[in-house]
Amino acid sequence: MPTNADPTPRGQAQTDDDSAVSGFFQKILGLLGMGDPEADKKRLVKTIGKDLSRSRYKFYRPKTSEALAGLARFFYETYKVIAPAQVMLTSAAQSGALKSFVIETFLSKEQKQQADALTDAYILEKSKSMNAKDLHEHVKQIMLTFFSGFDAEKTAQIDGAYSTLLSFINFINFDFFFLLKKFDANISERNFTYNPKFDSLSGDYISDDLHDFLEVFLPLNLEADWKRIFNALKEYRNMDVIQVDSWTKLAPALKDVRDSGVIEQILRHVKRDPYIEVTPRTSTERIVEPFIDKMKNQTTMTLQKIAQERRNSKIDDLAKAVFGTSIVLRLKNYTEKANIQFSKKMLGGYTQTQALNYLKAYLIDFFKKDIRELADVLLIRGQWSAAVQSQQLSDGYHALLEVSEQIIQFDDSLADDGELGIKLRNSLMKADRDKEAIKFVRQQLKDVNDKALGLVNRAAINLITVGRHLKSLIDDLSKPHHEVLLNWKEVENASAIPMKDAMVGAYKKIYYMVQLLQFYVKEDSSAQ
Repeated sequence: MPTNADPTPRGQAQTDDDSAVSGFFQKILGLLGMGDPEADKKRLVKTIGKDLSRSRYKFYRPKTSEALAGLARFFYETYKVIAPAQVMLTSAAQSGALKSFVIETFLSKEQKQQADALTDAYILEKSKSMNAKDLHEHVKQIMLTFFSGFDAEKTAQIDGAYSTLLSFINFINFDFFFLLKKFDANISERNFTYNPKFDSLSGDYISDDLHDFLEVFLPLNLEADWKRIFNALKEYRNMDVIQVDSWTKLAPALKDVRDSGVIEQILRHVKRDPYIEVTPRTSTERIVEPFIDKMKNQTTMTLQKIAQERRNSKIDDLAKAVFGTSIVLRLKNYTEKANIQFSKKMLGGYTQTQALNYLKAYLIDFFKKDIRELADVLLIRGQWSAAVQSQQLSDGYHALLEVSEQIIQFDDSLADDGELGIKLRNSLMKADRDKEAIKFVRQQLKDVNDKALGLVNRAAINLITVGRHLKSLIDDLSKPHHEVLLNWKEVENASAIPMKDAMVGAYKKIYYMVQLLQFYVKEDSSAQ
C-alpha cells in the first residue's frame, strides 16, 4: 500500500471540489446581479427578520412570525385619540360641504362678502330693485372680482389643504376596532373603560390589515398645522372633532413609527416578500376649479330663473289684459298634453303651443268680432285721404282672418285622423323598431313647429299694421281738421257702436297682444 495515498475517498473529494467551484461561481454571479432570485429573496427576508429583532419597537417576533401585544398597544393608543373623529367625519370624504368649507377658510374678508353677494337670496333680493340688464351686469362684476382672487398660489394652497384633510379622514376611518378585536376578542368599539389584554397572534392573520393601514398611514401629513385644521373642523361640525392636545402628543409618535419603517418590515417578513411596496392612498383631487364652475353655473341658473319668472309674470299680466285670465286653452291637438307621447321618446314635441293658443283665442274671441265691425265701417263707409292707407289696413285685416283659418286647419291636421297626425303617429310607432325613424320624427316636429311659428310671426306683423292704422285713426278723430279719414261724421252715424271707444278698446287689445306675441316671435322669412 502506497504510503502517500489520499485518505479521502475519491467521490467525496470530487463533491467538495464541485461545491467549492459552485460556490465561487455563485458569488461571481451574485456580484454581476445574476444570482438565484429565490435565494436572494430568502436572504433579504432573513435580514429583515434580524433588523426587526433589533428594533426598539417590540411589535413582532421574527422567529415565530408573531405580531406582539406591543403592536396592538400602538394601534390601541392611536384608536383612543381618533375614535371621536370617526363618528363625526364618517362620510366627510364624500361631502361636497367639506370641500366648500376648506375653500371658505382661505377666503379673505372681501371674498367672503363677494361670496355672500353671489347667493340666491342676495341676487333675488337685488332683482326686486334692478332691471334684468343691470342685475346681470352687477352680478357679473362681482363674479369677476371674486374669482380673480383665486390665483395659482392660493389655488395650490387650497388643494393642498384639502389633500391633507382628506388623508387625515382616510386615516381615522381605518377600521382600528376590527384589527384590535383580533388581539382581544373582548374589546368593545369606542369603549375605553375596559383594560384590554392583548395576546400575540400569527402575523399572517393581520397581514391584510397592516397593508390597508399602511395605505392610509404613509400619506398622512403629520407635520401640518393641525391646531389650525382642528379649529377649522370645530367650526365645520360645531364641536371638537378631536382633542388637539392628545393629537399633538400622538403625532410625533406616529411619525417615529412611520420613519422607522417597522410596519412595512413586518408586512414584508410575514409575506416572505422583501419587495412589497404599499401604494399610499393619496388624493390629487383639485377642488378650486370645480368650485368656481359650480358657483358660475348656480349663479347663471339663478339669473335665468329670475329672467324666466319675470318673463312668465309679464306674459301672465299681458294675457290677463287681453283675455281677463292667464289660462287660455283653445287648441285641440297642438297641445302640451300631446307632448307626453314625445317626451317618452326623449323628443321635444310641440314648442309653440302657448303662443298659438293665445293667438287663436284672440283671433276667434275678439278679432273676428270687434275688429270686423270696425273694419266694415271704416273700409266701406270711410273716405280715405290716401288709398294706400286703407289698402294696408284692409290687407292686414284679411291676412289675420287667413291666419285664423290656417290655425284651425293646422290644429285639425294634427288630430289622430289628420294628415300630419297620422304621419307622426306612424313614425313614432316605427321609432320603437327603427332608430332611423327617430330622425324622421325630429324633422317632422321641426316642420310642424316652424309652421306654427310662421303663423305666429305673420300674425304679429299684421297686428302691428292694423294697430298702427287704428292709432292713426284715433289721433285723426281728435283733430279739428281730419287728415286720414275725411268723413268722420258720416262714419260715426253709420256705426252702431261709438267709434272712438271701440277703436281705443281694439287698439289696446292689439297693443297688449303684440307685446304678448313678442315673447315668442323670431326672425322668420316665412312670415313675410
